[in-house]
Amino acid sequence: MSASRGENAAMPDTITSQGELRRLYAMPTERAVRKQIARLDAHCRAFIALSPFVLLATGSAAHELDASPRGGEPGFVKVTDDGELLIPDAPGNNRLDSFENIVATGRVGLLFLIPGFDETLRVNGRAVLSRAEADLLACRNERRTPGLVIRVAVEAAYLHCAKAFMRSRLWDPAARVPRGTLPSAGRMISEQTGIAVPAETPEEMARRYAPDL
Repeated sequence: MSASRGENAAMPDTITSQGELRRLYAMPTERAVRKQIARLDAHCRAFIALSPFVLLATGSAAHELDASPRGGEPGFVKVTDDGELLIPDAPGNNRLDSFENIVATGRVGLLFLIPGFDETLRVNGRAVLSRAEADLLACRNERRTPGLVIRVAVEAAYLHCAKAFMRSRLWDPAARVPRGTLPSAGRMISEQTGIAVPAETPEEMARRYAPDL
């Protein structure tokens, strides 16, 4: 529940304090607070085992933020016996934004998705970049053994409600936008940067990406 119209009228145009912020919103319910747990229980582990996609959020020491998608077969993120997470690296663009942030701050936020599920799983924790043989082998698949693994010591986990996905209709086939609505990513980047690259069809792009999938 937000504040009344009279209270809102007295609020500044820009919120700059926690007190001003809380005046706009009611306190969270007991369920919203207590659903955060400090470890991965059986439900969290089952969710991660079904998830083929996770968003990885990191920040630098200068508070520069980054969010990066990571994907694989369902369960590509592993849970160790002691409840830590292993996120394998895969071939990418070599910018290393997330890795550099982890080296700088050792903190990550994760959001796990399952296709067709409107609920998500949020996990926060401390992270290191691991080259330990056991971690690399735990994340090996039929295509490759990763050269690096993000190892996460979980500090907080909770199931996020379905409202955002219900509002966005993300999994609803009727809400899909035809890919041709926008130019190809290659064309957009070329126009943004001025770097000319040959045009390619979606099929040609898929073939180019195939060795790194």
